[in-house]
Amino acid sequence: MQLFAPPVLVWLPDFRYNTPVVPDLQLKQSLSDRQLEIYTGRKLSVPVSFGALETEARQTLPSQSFDYVAGGAGAERTMQANLDAFYRWRIVPRLLRDVSQRDLAIDVLGMRLPAPVILGPVGVQGIIHASGELATAKAAASLGLPFVLSTVSSYSIEQVAAAMPGEPRWFQLYPSKDPQLNASLLRRAENAGYSAVVVTLDTRLLGWRERDLDRAYLPFLEGLGLANYFSDPVFRSHLAAPPEEDPSAAIRHWAAIYSHPGSTWEDFRALHRQSRLPILLKGILHPDDARRALDYGVEGLIVSNHGGRQVDGAIAALDALPAIVKLMGNRLPVLFDSGIRRGSDIVKALALGARAVLIARPYCWGLALAGEEGVRDVVLNLLADLDVTLALAGVALARDVDLSILSQ
Repeated sequence: MQLFAPPVLVWLPDFRYNTPVVPDLQLKQSLSDRQLEIYTGRKLSVPVSFGALETEARQTLPSQSFDYVAGGAGAERTMQANLDAFYRWRIVPRLLRDVSQRDLAIDVLGMRLPAPVILGPVGVQGIIHASGELATAKAAASLGLPFVLSTVSSYSIEQVAAAMPGEPRWFQLYPSKDPQLNASLLRRAENAGYSAVVVTLDTRLLGWRERDLDRAYLPFLEGLGLANYFSDPVFRSHLAAPPEEDPSAAIRHWAAIYSHPGSTWEDFRALHRQSRLPILLKGILHPDDARRALDYGVEGLIVSNHGGRQVDGAIAALDALPAIVKLMGNRLPVLFDSGIRRGSDIVKALALGARAVLIARPYCWGLALAGEEGVRDVVLNLLADLDVTLALAGVALARDVDLSILSQ
């Protein structure tokens, strides 16, 4: 069995990102010029349309890698429901409003972000591109946008932090059966300068993913995506030999503790006490779960069905959003994840009450095609699309979007 071992990282500063600039101002300039630059001959590293982007990624990646990222649970009906839900809402443009000066900035957890977009957690990015999460982190840092690092990443918490010094980064935790390991991962994230923790609740065990099952492909069983485990002192203390010497035993130990179907709200209470960072819960779809989360003192919610990767035939995440936003009122920020493909999707999620959205598959296809530059181009295209769509809808400020511009 071959163990994926990320290369020893000697991090050198990227002086493009150390230049003293204000990301918000830089982003505004990039968005205002982007269409004209493309029309007048600027060549991007990736296609503009999402369909072409995904097609080229499929042609570039090994089949098992593409399917691992692109696939969902069962017949992938939840994935389709996510896309269909956006179609059911329609934007009603308002005219003759001054939108000459636009601002996408929003506030989340005390942070001012230049746009309502966060690069969401995607595991084992090393199967997409050799630089994996390091490239994604650098692209996010160049735009001043947060990147949420997955627990099951190809590079460690500390390596990714070094790739985006001084820029906003969050850590996503899959709580395992080992509370000491959970606490260790949280401490490492805090020590490495992460500013928030996203606890994913809907992956207590892996969903039934037909594409991966047909290929008998689970990258973790090859040691891929386990950098945070293999580098963790608590995880290593439970092994008879270090992962470098006996990777098979390390993988077996990971497999024994990863799934945690017996976890309860009381387990989350204990987990919450182990971190001083603000915690957001990801995977909330039912108002009762949102109400329960409020009782447990979390700092934010992410309405998500894991991009359709966990439960086949589940409610579309967008359909779950309005009830949870109404329940929360102004008490907690509600973020949205699952199915974002274009600027109009972001507008609709914001109008339905989301403070910001998380994106995943689109930037992964950019990563596959052109590494860091590809991620950056995909995100800038999405934000430029958002900027234009807001303006044409008659809205100058992203934080002012509300239901008045939507119809069903």
